[in-house]
Amino acid sequence: MRQEKFGQAPSGKRLELIRQSPNYRDGNFQNVHFTPTLTEGYRMTGVMFDFLFTKFPRQKPVDTIPSVKTDLLHLPADSNILVWFGHSSYFMQIDGKRFLVDPVFSGNASPIPGTNKSFKGTDIYTPADMPPIDYLLMTHDHYDHLDYETIIALKDKVKTVICGLGVGEHFEYWGYPSEKIIEKDWNESIALDDGFTIYTAPARHFSGRGFTRNNTLWLSFILQTPTLKIYMGGDSGYDTHFAEIGKKYGPFDLAILDNGQYNVAWQAIHALPEEVLKAAADLKAKRLFPVHSSKFKLAQHPWDEPLKKITELNKGNIPLVTPIIGQSVYLDDNAQVFTEWWKGID
Repeated sequence: MRQEKFGQAPSGKRLELIRQSPNYRDGNFQNVHFTPTLTEGYRMTGVMFDFLFTKFPRQKPVDTIPSVKTDLLHLPADSNILVWFGHSSYFMQIDGKRFLVDPVFSGNASPIPGTNKSFKGTDIYTPADMPPIDYLLMTHDHYDHLDYETIIALKDKVKTVICGLGVGEHFEYWGYPSEKIIEKDWNESIALDDGFTIYTAPARHFSGRGFTRNNTLWLSFILQTPTLKIYMGGDSGYDTHFAEIGKKYGPFDLAILDNGQYNVAWQAIHALPEEVLKAAADLKAKRLFPVHSSKFKLAQHPWDEPLKKITELNKGNIPLVTPIIGQSVYLDDNAQVFTEWWKGID
């Protein structure tokens, strides 16, 4: 636990600021509504037994996950493009600005090497493939979102980090200058230059890298650019915040929502596919990009179930953005068609 990758708990002035947050009570950050660790009727002993001893089918693909490699270093300056790296990591170039969200390039979603390795074919990008990043957005500090090895390797490429309260302690501990770090509570805004604004909003989740839980803040982002409005949900169970965000900021050109690593046992912190579709409707999204799948095994469902199930449930009601890893998503093209690339992969 003393290794650098575990980060550092907020202290000093940062901790004083955290204690002033209306979302920090009884020594922890709290969700808007009661959020149980496990759904009623489930017990931690049963959940842990399943994780350790029960065999579930097709949790990892046997075949290689397909991908293409878009050259991010030489994108046309006027192109509005999103490139997904699997799970919840993606790059966006919009109106001349470059954003990187929750990058994980180490091939592992755990602090213990080799314990949660990425699927074959999903690690085609490295930090060296990233161009200079104007804004690194971090939704929370779990290992499958805030990856120590990646963050260290990107240090000289990142101009500004935007994260929730307390998460900046990790970055400062890892050598990022404090002037590069912007930490925000829910329901705040950051006026960027050239007509860009980022708004922070709630998510229904939790945080923590060590044994202390909820000492840093998890959040979602609304990105308003001169031409587009995008919602980045981070990890979240379904709750009323989606409708409230949709009413306040919607409609959205694109909603990027957590759809994967779910289970009825922990439904409060990871939405089920039917709830993801409901959240997209609440947000008044024109297109939905379901993420948090296809790279790491963090739940018991088949690896391809999240994309398969949401496609079946959607029935064409909202255009789904389902690129293969590395494929260019053209943010100005609402008619772009995507294949169901997971079909036929064992």
